[in-house]
Amino acid sequence: MKKLKLYERTRWRLALIVIALVVVAASISYTNTVVYELKLDEEKRVKLWFEAQQAMFDATPEEEEFCDITLNLSIIENNSDIPIILTDEYYRIIDVMNYGNKDLLKDTAYFNAEIAYLSKYQKPILIENEIIKNYVFYRQSTLITSLEWFPYFQFALLGVLILLAYFTFSFNREAEQERVWVGMAKETAHQLGTPLSSLLGWIQNINMMYPEDENLLMIADEMNTDVELLRLVADRFSKIGTVPKLEPINIYDNLNKHLLYVQQRASRKITFDFPDPAAQAPLRVNISPLLFDWVVENLLKNALDASEGKGQIKARVTDGEYFVHIDISDAGKGIPKRSFKTVFQPGYSTKKRGWGLGLSLCKRIVEKYHNGKIFVLKSTEGKGTTFRIQLPQIKEPIETK
Repeated sequence: MKKLKLYERTRWRLALIVIALVVVAASISYTNTVVYELKLDEEKRVKLWFEAQQAMFDATPEEEEFCDITLNLSIIENNSDIPIILTDEYYRIIDVMNYGNKDLLKDTAYFNAEIAYLSKYQKPILIENEIIKNYVFYRQSTLITSLEWFPYFQFALLGVLILLAYFTFSFNREAEQERVWVGMAKETAHQLGTPLSSLLGWIQNINMMYPEDENLLMIADEMNTDVELLRLVADRFSKIGTVPKLEPINIYDNLNKHLLYVQQRASRKITFDFPDPAAQAPLRVNISPLLFDWVVENLLKNALDASEGKGQIKARVTDGEYFVHIDISDAGKGIPKRSFKTVFQPGYSTKKRGWGLGLSLCKRIVEKYHNGKIFVLKSTEGKGTTFRIQLPQIKEPIETK
C-alpha cells in the first residue's frame, strides 16, 4: 500500500500531542504541589493567629498591665491576606478581616452566606475562656485561589491561540492546495489541447486525402473516437477551479448511460445490477454532467479493478427526504475500516502504479461543486465495498388544478 510521506507524519503529530499533554499535566501537578505547601503554611499562620487571640482572651488584667503583649498584637495585626470572620457562640458576626471592600454593616447578608458556605467545608476554630466563647471562620487567601486556577486559565488561553494558529494554517494550506489543484488541472488541459488539435488536423487530412481507402478511414474513425475521449478529459480538467453550470438530471438515466459504457469494457465474468430507468419514477438532482460523470466513471473503474475480473457490481438509488443517495458496490478485496477516510486523501493508493488522486478528485467534485458528500458506506475485507454519493434532491413542484 502506497502513501505519500505527508500522511506518514500523523505519528509525529500524535507524539507532539502526547508530549504537550504530558507538559500540561506536569505543570498542573507542580502548581498543585506548590499550592498544597502554601495551604499548609496558611493553616500554620491561622493557628498562630488563633493562639495569639487565645492568649489575648486568656490574659488577666494583671498580665495585660505587666506582661509584654506586643508579639501577640503583632501576629494579629500582621494577617493582611487570609480572610477571617470572628463570631460569638451564637454565630453572630463580631468582626471580619481581609474581605476587601466588603463592610460588616452593609454586607451582613453576604457574610452570613459566607459563614454558611465555610461551615460546609471546615470546622470553625473555637476560642474560649471562662467568660467568652468565639468562633473563627477562614478561607484560603486570594493568592492561593489565583494559583489554583492560573494554570487552567493559562493553558486554556494557550489552547485557544494554538487552535487559531492551526485553523489559520489549515485555511492557508487548503487555499494553497486549491491553487495547486487548479493550476495542475489548467496546465494539464493546456498540454493536452495542443497535440489534440494536431491529431484532429491529421485525421481530417486522412479523410480528405484518402477518401477511398476503407481500412485507413476505419483507423481514422477509431483515432477520432479516442481523440474525442481525450478532448472530454481535457474539458473536465479545464472545469476544475471554475463554477460549473448545474443541470437537473434524472439520476437513473445518468447511471444507465454509465452502465452501457462500462459493460463494453468489463470482463464477461462480471455482472451488473443497476436500476432500470423505465421502471423508476424520475429522480432529479442538480449536477454538472461533465464533472459528475468523472466521479461515477472513477468509482466504476475502481470497482472493476477491485473485482479482478469476476463478481458483481451494483448500483442503488435511495430517495431520502432531502438527499438522493447513490450507492455503488463491488465484491472485491474490501477496505480496512481504519482507511475509510484515508482513501480520499491525495496520494493514497493500493495500486503499484496508482497516483492516488482519483478518489481525492471525486471528493472534491462532489463536495465542492455539488454541495454533496461522498464516503465509504461499508466495507468488508474479502467481500467488497460500497461507496455512497449523497446529493441534494430537487423537489418536484406539486401540480394544482
